[in-house]
Amino acid sequence: MTLAPETTDLKVELALEGDWFAVCDLSMLLPGRGVAALLPDGRQAAIFRDRTGELFAIDNRDPFTGAAVLSRGLTGTHQGRPFVASPLLKQRFDLASGQCLDDEEAQVTTYKVRTA
Repeated sequence: MTLAPETTDLKVELALEGDWFAVCDLSMLLPGRGVAALLPDGRQAAIFRDRTGELFAIDNRDPFTGAAVLSRGLTGTHQGRPFVASPLLKQRFDLASGQCLDDEEAQVTTYKVRTA
């Protein structure tokens, strides 16, 4: 059996400097998987859709290595908090706050995200 792809006209948007910036179609986000988006200033954001449909967006740059890889990380939950684990050194980052769950001194930027 072949499943038909989800069809929607909804766009995922990030709040950047007081305005909303469209990064991708909602249908591009598979639950539990991340997508990287290039922002107008050259930075990258990692956008995630969890299994309940909630959206999260954080900086894609791993602060421990400097590599733009967080969108490729494994997602999960710890004590009810959704996180992504870096694919390189495995540090976990809270998707809602950006706080590193394994090193309290490290944090990544979070973005407000919506569909429109």
